[in-house]
Order: sequence, then C-alpha cells, then structure tokens
Amino acid sequence: MNMALLRPLHTGWTVRAAAEAPVGETLPATVPGCVHTDLLAAGAIPDPLLDDNEERLHWIGRTPWIYSLDFDAPETADRLDLVADGLDTVATVTLNGVEVGRTANQHRGYRFDVTGLVQPSGNTLDVRFDSAYAYAEHVRDTLGTRPNAYPEPFQYIRKMACNFGWDWGPTVVTAGIWQPIGLHAWSAARLARVRPVVTPGRVEVLVDLERLDDRPLTLTASCAGVESTVTVDGSTASVVLDVPDARLWWPRGLGEPHRYELAVTLRAETLRADDVLDTWTRRIGFRTVELDTAADADGSRFVLRVNGEPVFVRGVNWIPDDAFVTRVDRARYAERIGQAVEAGVNYLRVWGGGRYESEDFYDLADSLGVLVGQDFPFACAAYPEEEPLGSEVAAEAREQVVRLMPHPSLVMWVGNNENIWGYHDWGWPDELEGRTWGEGYYLRVLPQIVHGLDPTRPYWPGSPYSGDPQLHPNDPAHGTTHIWDVWNTHDYRHYATYRPRFVAEFGFQAPPAYATLRRAVSDDPLTPHSPGVAHHQKATGGNEKLARGLDGHFPAPEAFDDWHWATQLNQARAIAFGIEHFRSLKPLCTGTIVWQLNDNWPVTSWSAVDGDGRRKPLWFALRRVYSERFFTLQPRDGGVAIVAVNDGPNPWHTSVRVRRLAFDGTEHATLTVPVAVPGGGATTVPLPPELTTPESPAAELLGADADGSRALWCFAEDVDLAYPRAAVDVRTVPAPDGVDLHITARTLVRDLTVFPDRVAPTATVDDALVTLLPGESTVLRVRGIAAAALPDASVWSTPPVLRTANDLVTG
Repeated sequence: MNMALLRPLHTGWTVRAAAEAPVGETLPATVPGCVHTDLLAAGAIPDPLLDDNEERLHWIGRTPWIYSLDFDAPETADRLDLVADGLDTVATVTLNGVEVGRTANQHRGYRFDVTGLVQPSGNTLDVRFDSAYAYAEHVRDTLGTRPNAYPEPFQYIRKMACNFGWDWGPTVVTAGIWQPIGLHAWSAARLARVRPVVTPGRVEVLVDLERLDDRPLTLTASCAGVESTVTVDGSTASVVLDVPDARLWWPRGLGEPHRYELAVTLRAETLRADDVLDTWTRRIGFRTVELDTAADADGSRFVLRVNGEPVFVRGVNWIPDDAFVTRVDRARYAERIGQAVEAGVNYLRVWGGGRYESEDFYDLADSLGVLVGQDFPFACAAYPEEEPLGSEVAAEAREQVVRLMPHPSLVMWVGNNENIWGYHDWGWPDELEGRTWGEGYYLRVLPQIVHGLDPTRPYWPGSPYSGDPQLHPNDPAHGTTHIWDVWNTHDYRHYATYRPRFVAEFGFQAPPAYATLRRAVSDDPLTPHSPGVAHHQKATGGNEKLARGLDGHFPAPEAFDDWHWATQLNQARAIAFGIEHFRSLKPLCTGTIVWQLNDNWPVTSWSAVDGDGRRKPLWFALRRVYSERFFTLQPRDGGVAIVAVNDGPNPWHTSVRVRRLAFDGTEHATLTVPVAVPGGGATTVPLPPELTTPESPAAELLGADADGSRALWCFAEDVDLAYPRAAVDVRTVPAPDGVDLHITARTLVRDLTVFPDRVAPTATVDDALVTLLPGESTVLRVRGIAAAALPDASVWSTPPVLRTANDLVTG
C-alpha cells in the first residue's frame, strides 16, 4: 500500500475574462497568483502601483474571470481529491464539465472529491471567479447596509479587507488561485486534522481521520527522541508524548527559541513496514503563554507572560507586504521580519484588515523568537453575523486556529481591529438600527473556537479593548488602547498626557524614501501636492496633517526636498517621543505596538520601512528606543530625570555622564550618575536643578551618554533654537561595495542623516539621526553602490544627500 500522494497543479494555467472586458484574449496565468499580476506579466495593463494607474484598472475587480488547466492524471488510488488551499474568492470549480464545488471565502482551504471524474489524460479544470464586488454588494443589499470606515463593501465578503483600499493602500480587488492547488490520491484513511497541544515537557497530539473503511490503523507520534504508537478504531485518536528534557522556546531577549520536529504517521495495521497511509510533520516549541489582566490601583494590567516571565512588548503592526500578496515569498518575509528584529522589535501584530499570515511568516518568527499576535480578519466595520457569512466565519476560524497551533511564536488571538471601539464611538448604533455588527463573533463564536481547539493561547476580543463590556473599549487604564488623537488632531507631545497600560496602535506619517517615490511617481517636478504624490497619499487630509504636525517644531518648508526631510524627521521624532514616554512608565505600561512596520506599495504612510523595502529615518529611531537596554531623559516632578529601562533578564549596571552644554560645545555643568537596573525593571534617577537649569534655553542642551548611546534634552523646540548653520567635514574611504563616510562636526549638528538612495537607488546606510557636538566624529557605512558609480566626495556633504535638523531652521 503506497502512501498518499499530493501532486501540485501549478503549471500550464490560462486566464480569460468571462464577460466583456478591456482585455479579451486568453493569457498565461501563474498559480499561485492573481489576475492583476497575470495581466501585468502579459503586458495587458500598466503597473497598478505606479502613478495613478490604479484608477483606470478598477474594472478588473468587477469582471468575472476563468482560470483553466488541461492536465493528465495517471494517479490510481481509492480516493482522489482536488485540494485548493486558497481561492480568491467567489469561485465555481468545474472538472471535465461537472461542477464540483463553489466557494466564497479567501481565508479557507477546500477539498473536493473528484474520484471517478478524473481521467488518465485529457482533463480540463476550470475555476470561474465571479466579481467580489457583485457578491459583496448582493450580501449588503440582502442583509442591510452597515457602517464602515471606507466607501467599499469589504465587510460583506470573507476576503482581505485592504484589497478594497485603505488609508495607506490601493484599491486592487483581486481574484485567482492564490494558494497551492493539487490532486491528492489516497487510500484507506488520511489525517484530516492534526492538533498538537504543546505544554512544557508534553505534547498531546489530537487527530481526526477521514476513513474509507474500518481496517485497523495505528497512529505514531515522535518528538525529541520520544515515540508512542496507539491503535485507532474510529475516526479520532490521541497520542501523548512526555518529553521532560525538551528545552523551552523563549522569545527574543529572554533565551533561545528552541524547536523540535513533531512527526505523526498513520499506518495500516499490518506486518509490512511500508504500509504508511499519511504523514504530518511540523516544528514545535515548548512554552507557556499567559495574559495577566488583573485589576490594580491604576486600572487593570495587560501583561504577556511567556514561561512565567513578563515580556515588555516592543512591537510593530504588520500589514500584507504587497498589494498582491502572492508576490511575497519567503525571502521577502525574511528581509522584512529581519528589519523588524534589527530595529529591536520582539512582537509583530498581524493586523485584522489583512490575512491570516503564511507558514513562511510564522516559521521565520518561530526561528527568530519573535512573538506574534494574530488578529482575526475583521477591521473598521460592522460585520453581519447572518448567513451566508456566519458559518463561513466559524469555518475559517476553526481551520486557521488549527493550522497555526504548531507555531510557538503565536501567543495571542485578537478578535478584531477597532470594531468594538467603532460601535461605541463612531455613531454605529444609529446607523445599524438593531442589525448585527459582529459582537457575537468577538465575544462568543471566536473565543469558543479558540478555547475549544487551542487552550494554550489567550484570546482577546478586540484591539483596542478594555477587558470589560461595561468599560469604554479604548480606556487607556484598562487592557489595550489605540492613540489616534495624536496625528489626527493633536501635536505629538500630547503622548505625554497618557498613562496607558498597553498601546496597541499609535503612529505618525511620512513620505517614503526619495528613490521609492521617484520610481513610483513620474511627476515633474515632484511636489507634496503634485498629482502622483497626492495619489500616493491615501489618508484623508494627510498632507494637511503632515503640515500641522510640523507646526511648533520646524518652520514650514518651501522646497520639496526640505518638505521630504522635515516630514520624515518629524515622524521619527514623534514616534520616538511616544515610545520613550511609554517605556519610561514601566511597569505601568507593558507594551507598545507602533503603527506600522511596512507598506504594501509606494505611499506616504505611517510605516518605518517603505513599499520598496527602504528604511525611513523612523526605522533608525526605533532601533534606538527599542533597544533592550535603554535610557531616556524625562520630565519628573518639575525637573528632569534619567529613566533607564532593562527588558533583559540580567541586571544592568552602568554610569551615565550627563552634561549641560552650549551649542558651541562649552560645558556648563556635568555629573556622572551610577545607574543600576534589575532584570526586567526600570530605574528613575532625578537630576539636580543646577545641572538641568539652562542659562540660555535657546542655545543649550542636556546630553546623556552611556554604553555608546546618547540621550538628548533640549530646552525649546527646534524652531526656537539658536542652531548654528551645520558645518561638517566629510572624508570618503572606498570600501567593498560602497564607501565609508568619515564625518567630523565643526558645529553642533542635530540628527545628521545621509540619504544614499539620492546617489544610487540600491545604496543603503548603516546609521542615521546622529547628533554630533563640535569636534565629534562618526563613520557612516554606505553599501550597495559600485566603485565606478561613486560620486565626487562633495556630494556626500551637502543637501539633499546629507541633511541635519539645523538645515530646516537655519536654511
């Protein structure tokens, strides 16, 4: 008896419109993929992500499409299934002229019994995708209109919400076979569902079988050198493995992310060793996760504990990394998650307007010790709970909870993004007039599924959520909070008025890197309001909010290059200010999740890494304020204090040298402060008034230096500071694949940043936002530029390549 065989059906596909459309011919198709990328590859459409091409391509999402494949099938078995791991979204599947199934959920996989329909040769498989718009609008008209954040019907279909556009993303409503598809030939029985319930030193493997007969079967599980076999009589079975010597999986900063292979084998109970019917293999990690939400004197806690140890979450929000998600391969996941790790991030929140993330995403997070919170895909809208959606939600949740169970990095399921908050604060009850809005999903259906299938992980009903229906859902004193008055209406220094327990979203916009914007937009000249730049700003009033955000910090920039630098610098300043304040509140505040790490196209947004993968200045600011050991100068009791934070497990002893300096480098006062911070703790050290009281507030600063890091305190905003005109000497030293810039300051230079993409789009730099006092030096390492392309040394020392905060004030 041969083991089950799964043969991919990924080559030879074509796609054609099933109704009159601007593109009428049959074209080659890539599977997995989507119709937009197929049309783009064939040269049938311009790139939807460049200029404003998106606006002329909305017809694609309103057109039905047919994917077709002719194939041979020499497989012989008792059973032959067509297995589709993901169809996007409203699909009718036909094999040799016989309809075998219909789907309406991008977030589910499907299995169709095609035994007897498949011929040894000459088969035709058609998958017709009807318009997601047509389906969603029909559901809306049947069940009644419900409020949402954008004028698109995304909540009436189980499909990525951001496919329909967002305040950072394009509207590209896709269709296609977006996950693997193939033929599964099997006999006697198969492993229909495997659930590993993993706790320290123990794994219980719970298995559901699909059987074709009642012959005796055995089920074997093995992990870390331990193996156990049971006899299976029915359609369910369990195997328990005690693995007392298994090392724990730890998140970044607390230990190593140890993992072990767990293998499950189903056999027919015969004397033949090769009678293997099915196998399942995953890598698991042994660890515990708890969410401590106990009440205390300040409200109620929101503390994530892994293996009993509290974790301060240094997080970022993750959105799909491409508007066309099938283009995100393992290498791209590795690059993007690697950028998060390099910035000190230990937690990724997978936002609820996207997808349940991929196996590659979670495997990389597992291997790196990065914690993940996965939102269920509900965002910024009132969602109907009636059919046809209610049963689809339950089915997808059951499938995805089980699929992701093996991954130790997944430490929290979250019911939705901003929907409970929206119901309370955005005027939904009047619009709903008693219609369902999703509450039943978040408070009953989803927690029951999570607790029933995977009791090892906590569930939280929403982001934000206070933990109690009687409390306001976005109460900063309880549970998780989103802070969006900063950016929308308030200056970023308003962050300092908050004393939150856990900040799950907060952000500030800036444009992408110059090379990214220049590639995506053909405007000549570029201006903040030129047509292409404006199209790649999706937030309502976004440019006006960028301008308002500069008020009181920098003069209004006149030239595009100054606007670009000022808004990028202001983004970095805003988020760094917020994080420094929130981290200084430890242990009252136990986590921050910045909106957002990444983009899905070239756009002005809240991201730290833009749509082409280039790091904005914000990324470098994150690397400083998200370091495991970190100190900051904070206002305390009418004065200034050092607050040192240690997220690592070991004590931290250091000495901080604090100086009050004139901008010309003259030292007015100095003090060396010994600081001791316990593992996982924070220490506050007040500074004496004679050190922190300036003689000339516009021309002095406090500088604190320790362990190669520097914290600054200015006594006024940049616009009111008497900055000198920046003067630096730059010496270039050729290096492999680039150049080293040896920079010496002749004056105070604040937030010195080099933009190598202005010289070569492929070039990168290893540091940014460097403040130098007169006479101080640094070395910036530029890579990704060939020796033959290196410019004259003077290019590296002048705008727009080299910028400082001084430039924006002194001109």
